[in-house]
Amino acid sequence: MREIITLECTVCKNKNYTGTKNKKKHQDKLELKKFCKFCHKHTPHKEAK
Repeated sequence: MREIITLECTVCKNKNYTGTKNKKKHQDKLELKKFCKFCHKHTPHKEAK
């Protein structure tokens, strides 16, 4: 039951990363601190639709 998600930078709103998550165990939106190549720094990335 894993679903493909995209991660979007919260600063510049660009979609940088894709990944998977288990929808049954984690219904809330995923947020990770990742490197944004457009901002050139580590920023929080949230799950986008």
